[in-house]
Amino acid sequence: MEGEVIKIEGEKYRSFLVLDRDDEDADTTTRWRHGAPPTYDAVNHLFEQGRTKVWPKGSLEETVQNAIKSWEMELSHKTRIQDFRTINPEKFKLIVNGREGLTAEETLEVGSYNALLKNSLPEGFKYYKAEEESFESSHDVFRSAFPRGFAWEVTSVHSGPPLIAYKFRHWGYFEGPFKHHPPTGELVQFYGMGILKVDESLRAEDVEIYYDPAELFAGLLKGSPLSETLAEQHISDNRCPFQQ
Repeated sequence: MEGEVIKIEGEKYRSFLVLDRDDEDADTTTRWRHGAPPTYDAVNHLFEQGRTKVWPKGSLEETVQNAIKSWEMELSHKTRIQDFRTINPEKFKLIVNGREGLTAEETLEVGSYNALLKNSLPEGFKYYKAEEESFESSHDVFRSAFPRGFAWEVTSVHSGPPLIAYKFRHWGYFEGPFKHHPPTGELVQFYGMGILKVDESLRAEDVEIYYDPAELFAGLLKGSPLSETLAEQHISDNRCPFQQ
């Protein structure tokens, strides 16, 4: 796939991919983590098959859903905060389950998975050790576990800008190993809520996310661990630099 031409004009859920392609300056100056914009065909298909809500075009719910998808895309695939269009970099904070907030640069450095999964549990209860994972290794772990992608939807919105309260669902099919635990092929999902503070340009300033990580790990730790060799082979087979 690495040698394919990336086509994003039809991207329906991440508007800033289209804007970056239409903007000649952005197209030549934006620094993409893997050298080119990503494609979301596989996870978009999973999203459309499995979503529980189809929001009317232009509705507040659709706007919030697409804005957060665009923000996640930038966080996962752009390497410089100055190229982000979805956040106010000077004010941005990411707060997860009440922990101390991360700045834009701190969030970009550790990556979305490490930011969301960091915790202060005793060592014996840490099923995922964010402090031992890099940005790249964290994405490899979850690309391996969810080769078709890890879809996300807004399930309800309870207030509009500038302080947006919403609930969400995150899901995928466990079809590759997770930390040497064998895949089950089963649906793995969790629910949560968020509070998003935006500026007058609808750029995110504060993002607060609350969820129970046990919902996620309950579906990933069912089987006895695989050998390290087999697990690494699955990760290598499923690694794709352009797809979330």
